[in-house]
Amino acid sequence: MKFLAIDTSGARLTVVAVNGENTVKYTGDECAQRHSVELMSRIEDALSRAHMRAGECDFFACVAGPGSFTGIRIGISTVKGLCLALDKPALSITSFETLAYAETGKRLALVGAGHGNFYACAYGEKGEEAAPAFLSGEETEALVKRGYRPVCADGSYPNAIKADVAEGLLLAVKDKSKTGFPSALEALYLRKSSAEEKR
Repeated sequence: MKFLAIDTSGARLTVVAVNGENTVKYTGDECAQRHSVELMSRIEDALSRAHMRAGECDFFACVAGPGSFTGIRIGISTVKGLCLALDKPALSITSFETLAYAETGKRLALVGAGHGNFYACAYGEKGEEAAPAFLSGEETEALVKRGYRPVCADGSYPNAIKADVAEGLLLAVKDKSKTGFPSALEALYLRKSSAEEKR
């Protein structure tokens, strides 16, 4: 299996390149305002360290949300461009999956949505147990009280398990690629952007 996967949905940029048994994982420091500047050089570096060219990938994957509206668009457009140029399929991964695959048990994948709110998705041993949702802090706390361990990529939720997003992305891609590829790569938005809400 050979693939390249990227996550530009959050504050940190994550790139994973897999060439058979050779796996390269990169997670940078917070660079949310520089994803468009950093991304291509990080992709080139990861592919080089995996001893692989982009054209050798079987497919490309990216995190399609939820998260930063701009970051999601950067990731999707980059992967769509690679797929179009190289005639390869695309695989969509959610931000929740990068968190859920990094942990086990009854867990609540959380992505900070600002103002004390969260994008959330509950998981059990057999996978997703509730549809992804935009929740208030109180609604999120209610799920935690029901026994779901909070998991996030940063410190946005108190006492949450901090997941290894690169490892979660790697595991999610390997698992989801077994079941085929969707015909379209689309963003997962659970609410309107700030600009749209202010119209």
